[in-house]
Amino acid sequence: MASGGDRAGWADGLRFGFGTLSVLRVRVERWDRTAAARAMLTAPLVGLVLGVLAAAAGALVAWRAGGLLGAVTAVGVLAGLTRGLHLDGLADVADGLGSGKPAEDALRIMKQSDIGPFGVLTLVLVLLAQVAALAGQFDHSPLRGALAVLASATAARCALSWGCLRSVPAARPGGLGAMVAGTVPPAGAAAATAAAALALAAAGLFDGWSTLFLPVAVVFGTGCARLLLGRCVRRFGGITGDVLGAMAETAATASLFALALLG
Repeated sequence: MASGGDRAGWADGLRFGFGTLSVLRVRVERWDRTAAARAMLTAPLVGLVLGVLAAAAGALVAWRAGGLLGAVTAVGVLAGLTRGLHLDGLADVADGLGSGKPAEDALRIMKQSDIGPFGVLTLVLVLLAQVAALAGQFDHSPLRGALAVLASATAARCALSWGCLRSVPAARPGGLGAMVAGTVPPAGAAAATAAAALALAAAGLFDGWSTLFLPVAVVFGTGCARLLLGRCVRRFGGITGDVLGAMAETAATASLFALALLG
């Protein structure tokens, strides 16, 4: 049985996670690496909550106005619930990788407030892919579209657990990336992803097709995010908050791509 201290520690981790990964108003009482580790382990739960909100909005609009508008709504709600931070990270990483410059210069490019051509192109393509994939699911039924939104939001946060493995260093001191880098044991990341996949399989019981394919999509999306992680670690020497955001959007997009291919 968990002790009171353990329960309080996990509660601190959840507050850390919701406070840094969403716009939901929570009071973050601890800002240290222990809380950061638990936040990254429970990040898939944050994804489930945000996914439910976005899925409900998208399904309602799709029911009344069609799958395309429902898809745009779901993607927009998710972006709003995260302050657009993951999309911003994706654009910054695209600019850093596309610059072809040494790690120090690439990291400086990523910290700049403007977005370069690589970032703009990547954002356009990723958002188009997400909307197109979700529109197909919503056109099938509002329920299937909602489940696809839930899977993509969860896959995105599963990727964060893997991005913070103990073997992965921070690319630079300071910032959220340095706080969470190297905090998650591999077994913990695997357990968090497995728990998220099982939760999605249970949700998929409302639509028999989804019971198998939602977990597959999460695993596929997480795997694609890990490929990006490897590239970023080799290129930048570790992770930053931008890299984690890029991993989240990669996992979300890849999971939706998988669902589109599967049916």
